[in-house]
Amino acid sequence: MSEPTMIIDQMDYAGLTQNALRGVIREALRRAADEGLPGEHHFYVTFLTRAAGVSIPADLLARYPYDITIVLQHQYQDLRVTDDFFRVTLTFGGMPKILTVPFAAITRFHDPYAQFMLEFEAEEPVAEADEAEAEAVEAPDAVVEDVDDAPKIVSLDQFRKK
Repeated sequence: MSEPTMIIDQMDYAGLTQNALRGVIREALRRAADEGLPGEHHFYVTFLTRAAGVSIPADLLARYPYDITIVLQHQYQDLRVTDDFFRVTLTFGGMPKILTVPFAAITRFHDPYAQFMLEFEAEEPVAEADEAEAEAVEAPDAVVEDVDDAPKIVSLDQFRKK
């Protein structure tokens, strides 16, 4: 009997699938940017703060050195979506901050109203951000909810309609 041949996925179907699912996030954010969020929809977006292309103010990077979860609901401004990233203005501690987030840096996207969630593997390795990457220009008002520095597992039951 011959040994089984190990098949190597040269098409990178796992990567293609991840990119396609990030396209769902891109389109949801585009709709929110163009039309606002309908009804009770809102988004929790978790992303790696030191991933390539992420731009957040240095004080947020110091406070959230690995990842952060932001909430796009009632009070966000200047949401702009491109093919590769989104940019939004949110308020942290009463101060408006601009965040630029490449879709490749997102590790979790959740719309609790629709009970919809996507999770992604963290890109390896997460590079140290230099001072220029960490700086961002400040702008108008918005609101954010953030999490502790360490990643957590959250039960979806708290987001389900009763």
